[in-house]
Amino acid sequence: MTTERRTPGRRPGGPDTRGEIVQAARESFADKGFAATSMRAVARRAGVDAALVHHYFDSKNELFIEALALPVDPRRIAAQILDGPDDEIGRRIATAFLGVWESPDGQQRMKALFRSALSSDEVARMMREGITELIIQPVSAMLDVPDAKLRVGMVATQLVGTAVVRYLVGLEPVASVDAETLIDRLAPVLQQHLTG
Repeated sequence: MTTERRTPGRRPGGPDTRGEIVQAARESFADKGFAATSMRAVARRAGVDAALVHHYFDSKNELFIEALALPVDPRRIAAQILDGPDDEIGRRIATAFLGVWESPDGQQRMKALFRSALSSDEVARMMREGITELIIQPVSAMLDVPDAKLRVGMVATQLVGTAVVRYLVGLEPVASVDAETLIDRLAPVLQQHLTG
């Protein structure tokens, strides 16, 4: 009779190891927040070797995006926002934000995410810390003003308010106006917050 010899250490990957890692990351981000979650801690929680987490995800940012099931990569959104003249940043932000919400898959996922954030302190903290790291800080760094984070925060209030009124509450006429008209109305307000 031969006995199978097992090497010490973490278990190797199985059929749904990636899903288990994502679940462990989701729990860790909820429990400890973005800053205090590490790839190694996620590996421990999932019961796998840290190298396996790095096999599936290149960085903590990618793991965060997957854990929250975001419809788009916030780093790509930040890059779109930063690419262009400063006097058009308000329009780029409005266009990028509404572009996510106007797609059927994006709208469904963002509604779920917003509703979760409004009812769960853990999800709200995950969103707040992750979005700060991936979008707010890069955009704030671009603005050459002392109150850049406040300015970007004010933009966030406009966007979140718009999303709640248009997509969650369905308040007319904001709910049914075409996206281009909404962008035309939002862009100068966002621009004023950022550069006015």
